[in-house]
Amino acid sequence: MLHSMTGYGRAETNFNEKTILIEVKSLNGKQFDLRLNIPSLLKSYEIEIRNKLNECLFRGSVECSISVKSNGVSKPVSINTALAKSYYLPIVELANELGIAQENILSTLLKLPDVVSSTSEIITDEEWNAIFKTLQLAIDQLTNHRIEEGKSIEKDLLERVAAIEAQQASIAVHEPNRRVKIKEGLVKLLDQHVGADKYDNNRLEQELIYYIEKIDISEEKVRLTNHCNYFKDVLKEKDPSKGKKLSFILQEMGREINTTGSKANDIEIQKAVILMKDELEKAKEQILNVL
Repeated sequence: MLHSMTGYGRAETNFNEKTILIEVKSLNGKQFDLRLNIPSLLKSYEIEIRNKLNECLFRGSVECSISVKSNGVSKPVSINTALAKSYYLPIVELANELGIAQENILSTLLKLPDVVSSTSEIITDEEWNAIFKTLQLAIDQLTNHRIEEGKSIEKDLLERVAAIEAQQASIAVHEPNRRVKIKEGLVKLLDQHVGADKYDNNRLEQELIYYIEKIDISEEKVRLTNHCNYFKDVLKEKDPSKGKKLSFILQEMGREINTTGSKANDIEIQKAVILMKDELEKAKEQILNVL
């Protein structure tokens, strides 16, 4: 089963008068690259969040956004009464001295520095567990998205490998004729430039055998077949992260196809090699999307 690197997950939970919203999305990337956007109250949990995303998503360019909003009308505040009292007497004395009314003295006190301050929000263990479970839900949703994308990629890759195998079969059909054509071509050249009765046929046969052995593609065919089979076996493996391994196998397949082309010396085999290369390049493009 293949997993794509592209995916999106979203999860939302209400807990203790707080709304937890988490979005995770991933795109292609050679390594695990995370952009994390979290509120300040979750800073102490940042490492745990990063480790969880890395553990579950393996690879890709990942962006995660977490928001925690209180459903209450206002945030809780605290009043420093001791400081307010220390401000009160000097203000009253000043008001009396200047003959200023004291009706608004409370509002004045509340505006003075550090008298009123917001209470720092703290995430409780229960709330953190709710956030962590919501994160897992978003990751699971993204993973399911990756699996669905992976199914279409796997189907396409199998079609590409099947097309390469079909062209390899056509090469096997043309290969016997290649040897005949090579011999006929050499004999024709010797007849034209040397003369039919002026060269040793036994020596010609020896040279012909040596030349044909040099351009023999039997080993390349066997290795290419093995690579194709191994590629299909790896596709069946349960490990979700196998894009790099599949990419290496495609590179080895490319070596055998290129060597076959360099040894071909036959127009029909060359055509088959070109078609194989085309399918191989399309497969390599798809592998860039595989986890």
